[in-house]
This record gives sequence, structure tokens and C-alpha cells, in this order.
Amino acid sequence: MSFTDPQSVTFAAPISATVSLPRIAVGTNQSVYGSADGLTRLTASSQYNGTRNRRLLRLDYSKIAADVFDSTINVEKRMACYLVFDIPKVGFTNAEQLAVYGGLKGAMTASTDALITKLLGGES
Repeated sequence: MSFTDPQSVTFAAPISATVSLPRIAVGTNQSVYGSADGLTRLTASSQYNGTRNRRLLRLDYSKIAADVFDSTINVEKRMACYLVFDIPKVGFTNAEQLAVYGGLKGAMTASTDALITKLLGGES
């Protein structure tokens, strides 16, 4: 089963844009949503391995910027950010899984994203 089509992503400053992401691919246990310019992609997938299930939500973002070695040419720069749930096949209800996610989300967003800001700065 796929998410609603299209999805959208709203980026904070300095990107400051909302991007519509229509579904561009559907596979076994996976859907991919992508922007018209090909620079933003959202992937949702599930893997079923032995005694565990893995759920993934991944956002890929690209931009065109000057090459650091030759500012006369532009190159594509890419990054990704993703969330993975690694869950045993039995033992945790959806409500419990959502509660654990809520705890992580609360830690990540507390104090205006201070924990993530520190993580991106190399702290652990």
C-alpha cells in the first residue's frame, strides 16, 4: 500500500521552499516520490528479514552549486536524511513503536533542534 500521491516536503531556511513530490516509482514494498526537477526524492520502504522488520523513510536532496576546485563550473551536490525503524516481527505493538518514535522526535526537536545541530557539528 502506498502513501497519498503526491507527497510534499517543506524545507526550513535557508532553503525555504515547499516541494510537491508525485509518486514516480512503485516496487515491492517500496514507493518513491520525486520533484519535477529531480532534485528532491522521498522513499518509503519496508524490508522483512528473518525475525525483524525494517521500515525506512528517506529524503534525498540535491542542489547545483559551484565546484569547490573550479568556480567556473557547477556540479550537483547530494545529501540524504533518513529514519529507520528496526523492529522484531513480534513483541511491539504499533502504538509502542509510535511511542518510541515520539521519544526520539521529542529529543531531536527539543530546544529548537539543539541535539541535531550538535550532531551535525560532529558532537556525540
